[in-house]
Amino acid sequence: MDLILGLVFGTIGSAYFVYGRKQRHAVALFAGVALIIFPMLVSGGVWLIAGGIAFMALPFVVSI
Repeated sequence: MDLILGLVFGTIGSAYFVYGRKQRHAVALFAGVALIIFPMLVSGGVWLIAGGIAFMALPFVVSI
């Protein structure tokens, strides 16, 4: 389960990273890097889901 969640959040993170780099959107870029690295550091389905959703919502909540 952790492997699949890591793959899903890593894929979403790479999309955020590419979007943030092309649009020069710093929050999306940071969220993308965080989503790529986060699954490698956390083991546990509940924490992966909670952290992944939090990082995915970050560009919509924070605006610089």
